[in-house]
Amino acid sequence: MKAAKILLASVIAVLPLQTTVASELSGGEVKELIAGKTVRLDTPLGIKLPLRYRTDGAVAGDISGFSMASMFAPKEEGRWWVDGQRLCQQWPTWYKGRTFCFTIKKLDGNRIAWQRDDGATGTAVISGAAQ
Repeated sequence: MKAAKILLASVIAVLPLQTTVASELSGGEVKELIAGKTVRLDTPLGIKLPLRYRTDGAVAGDISGFSMASMFAPKEEGRWWVDGQRLCQQWPTWYKGRTFCFTIKKLDGNRIAWQRDDGATGTAVISGAAQ
């Protein structure tokens, strides 16, 4: 009887965790979530890097307000698209023009978690219209 109570308590303790696990979004969900929005990437330095995903497939990034901008083109406009369930993007010079694709998981509120196809991961906040 005591073993059954311990097992039941363990199952109950795990159940809430399972309901909060984010699932990957479908391609249509990714497009709906991103198109026309500004995505602010969380960085290890505590800075939120804004990327503006326009509905025409253009994505604009602006790091001119950050000290690290002197190492990169401070502003750039690239392209974004959805391939299967992944958000893909390519910049002319950022990342040496390499295409990267991301799986996106919806978290609480307007937050997402992403994993890039090279294994890099992070979080971001999605806000109103891209400007």
